Amino acid sequence: MTAQAQRASVNDAREIQRLIAYWAEETGDVLPRTEGEIYETIRDFVVVPAESGNGLLAAGALHVEWRDLAEIKSLVVDPKAQGKGLGRIVVDACLDEAVDLGLKTVFALTTTPAFFERLGFRVAGVSAFPRKVWNECFRCPKYANCDEIAVTIDLRERIAERRA
Repeated sequence: MTAQAQRASVNDAREIQRLIAYWAEETGDVLPRTEGEIYETIRDFVVVPAESGNGLLAAGALHVEWRDLAEIKSLVVDPKAQGKGLGRIVVDACLDEAVDLGLKTVFALTTTPAFFERLGFRVAGVSAFPRKVWNECFRCPKYANCDEIAVTIDLRERIAERRA
């Protein structure tokens, strides 16, 4: 499999929403997103299309929070395509874009921190991201009993590799 991530288009919105809805309902590992929310943030998303051209194998979003900070959100892989490195492909595409944008730090809120740790992230306190907490977390249905763990990655090493 030579899967590659690419920028999402508006034609991908329904498939992105389908994958998010599956994981939101099945495990609660991602927060549900309406199709309207996907369209509103479609420029944040990268996708891995199926080789057949029908559907998506994976998707995720890089959402800029501030001048030096972005969040990886809504990272989902089709349940039939699990274990093939597609999540890593999406995260790597998001991190590359973050470097292109001049960002220094990326974080995610996740129920699977070990996945992100294998990609170079480290566990951090959610209090390190006050803009996230005050802009979004307090509206989340999980706010009072949040089961997500904050992970973060410093992009200076990636930036240095690019310059070398």
